[in-house]
Amino acid sequence: MSDFTTLLIVGLGNPGTYYANTRHNAGFWLLDHLAHHHNLSFRHESKFQADLARLEPSSPSKTTLCWLLKPQTYMNRSGQSVLAFSHYYKIPTDHILILHDDLDFPPGRLRIKKGGGDGKHNGLKDIISHLGTTQFWRLRIGIGHPGTGQDVAAYVLNPPIKEEETAILQKLPILLDLFPLILNKEMEKVTQQLHTLT
Repeated sequence: MSDFTTLLIVGLGNPGTYYANTRHNAGFWLLDHLAHHHNLSFRHESKFQADLARLEPSSPSKTTLCWLLKPQTYMNRSGQSVLAFSHYYKIPTDHILILHDDLDFPPGRLRIKKGGGDGKHNGLKDIISHLGTTQFWRLRIGIGHPGTGQDVAAYVLNPPIKEEETAILQKLPILLDLFPLILNKEMEKVTQQLHTLT
């Protein structure tokens, strides 16, 4: 990431209690974990169709203001909130980090990268469509794969089995440890440590 004063971290998921524990909401889980650690509460902002929390700089010498955003549209319309918020606050695309579930990795594996395709993920697809670019950061949260493509929709919209849930939840604290590096724009170190730790 280049020098910045504002960072936007977006967790992807579907709103409402019905979807809360489903695999597709892993981005929400991670963002909730981060907010809880910093004693932050989300508030709803209808003009962005999102729930928001704001993390102030930790000291006068720190210049990074961090917003946490949970789109309250359904997954395939996530780009509406991301575009509206990033335009309103003039947040550059490379200052946006999307937290999302990923079928290509086993449960609990975390990987970060900038750019790339949508991986057939409807949330990413809509964000790319609205932003008009792929050049944002993604933190990919492994949820495993059902084995066949025709089973994917049912798989992501159901809760993980106990072993999968444990594998994912045990890795969430790693984000807390790496968060200072993210704020300091040390993305290469984040990449290396995620590869080592997960």
